[in-house]
Amino acid sequence: MDSSRGATGPDESHMVIADVTVPAHAFELGRVFEAVPNARVELERIVPIDGGRMPLIWVSNEELAEARASLEASPATAEVFERTDDGDRTLFEVRWTDELDGLVSVLEETNAKLLEGTGIGEGWDLRIQFDQRSALREFRDRCSERDIRVMLRRLYNPHLPSDTALLSDEQREALVLAFERGYFEVPRRTSARELGQELGISDNAFSQRLRRGLSALIESTLVGR
Repeated sequence: MDSSRGATGPDESHMVIADVTVPAHAFELGRVFEAVPNARVELERIVPIDGGRMPLIWVSNEELAEARASLEASPATAEVFERTDDGDRTLFEVRWTDELDGLVSVLEETNAKLLEGTGIGEGWDLRIQFDQRSALREFRDRCSERDIRVMLRRLYNPHLPSDTALLSDEQREALVLAFERGYFEVPRRTSARELGQELGISDNAFSQRLRRGLSALIESTLVGR
């Protein structure tokens, strides 16, 4: 896991969130669903219980029977409960056994929080929260010790500037609109001209608001002036 970009910063005490991909075999739930490769699995959350972690997962109803059988047959699961469904998916609650040796054990050791995850065939896309940057480095080291390959897709610091006056209302509006309309995606789903029209300003005026707003955010969250 190459966390050299963004894994260090001006304040080690700040919480960080990492979007990563891990092989299916490295994640206990990934092993469970190896027998059901076409199942669409979404992690609702993992909650602490009795000193361990209990995952709540959504499974698409098209593979429901096979998925439940795989969950119940896995040596990693002690109990499986079917909680609810929304018509297309069923929510399962899973209680682990004590014999965990993959990613979940690393999460416990580093006190990391698994916020969400999606099974993608041979791997899992996960969003993990760390209380501080040093915990992320410890997570990386412990994964390496267990030969768990972790690909970092995105790393960001959700800490908000304490001085909200750094952003004007117009800059905040421009940033939020650009994000919601997909301006920062690759490829972009909209243009500065379209966003400017939505706000009733020229594309040049919109671009200036966006640049100034981004500059203020970078200064306060990354540069730390």
